[in-house]
Amino acid sequence: MTAPSSTAAVPRKKFSPRKAAQRRRYIQYGVLAVVVVLAVSFADGGQIQRVFFRPDLIARTLGVDLLIALKNTLAYTAGAFVFGLALGTVLALMRLSSVAPYRWLASVYIEFFRGVPAIIVFMAFGLLPLAFPGMIVPFDPYGTVWVALGLVAAAYMAETIRAGIQAVPKGQVEAARSLGMPAGMATQRIILPQAFRIVTPPLTNELILLVKDSSLVYVLGLASSGYELTKYGRELASTTSNLTPLVIAGLCYLVITLPLTFIVKRMEANAKKSR
Repeated sequence: MTAPSSTAAVPRKKFSPRKAAQRRRYIQYGVLAVVVVLAVSFADGGQIQRVFFRPDLIARTLGVDLLIALKNTLAYTAGAFVFGLALGTVLALMRLSSVAPYRWLASVYIEFFRGVPAIIVFMAFGLLPLAFPGMIVPFDPYGTVWVALGLVAAAYMAETIRAGIQAVPKGQVEAARSLGMPAGMATQRIILPQAFRIVTPPLTNELILLVKDSSLVYVLGLASSGYELTKYGRELASTTSNLTPLVIAGLCYLVITLPLTFIVKRMEANAKKSR
């Protein structure tokens, strides 16, 4: 019979899930710090400045033409968002309709424009005058961009709005109908206002995506007065053989999108608090 061991096995200490997550986070911070230090150590600061941040080209880029490109970007985005929101609302209602052909048409439209790249839609609109000679789009080039970009945006907004409509409690609709309110009035006064409050954060995300998708306007071959930020930066970068104008254009996009991102986060936080 063997004698019992004098030293018992020491149980391995286990970390709580919170401590384990904290350790993983510290490890990730350490890896990131090492990567940043290595990048700074091996980077050629002078070359980076010459290629991306030339002072003379920064001054040249920050001119009246940049303000025009910024204004065009905002105008293209705002018009496409309004057009897409109106059409997306109609498509969402059609998708939820009890009339089968409405549902079929909305489904085909949504799946088609969600599957086709936006740049192909822009190219198709650029070729429309060849197919329809003499065709004039109102408020061109803004009208063309609003319709082309809005058609794609409407497909995504329709699904977002549809989800918001379905999230409205059915009891409110039934209460309105029991009071004799017609279905159309109940949708207009009760369902849609609540649905839009629910989907405002994701719709704001769609607006941010539209800001970036407006860079596809270049395929329409617009005149310099219709340039948006990306086209303006590309033209100037091509002329100067330097990437500084594109960097400035990218920073302008951040000036537009970062406040919108902050607004989305605040709205989502407020929505969580109200639940």
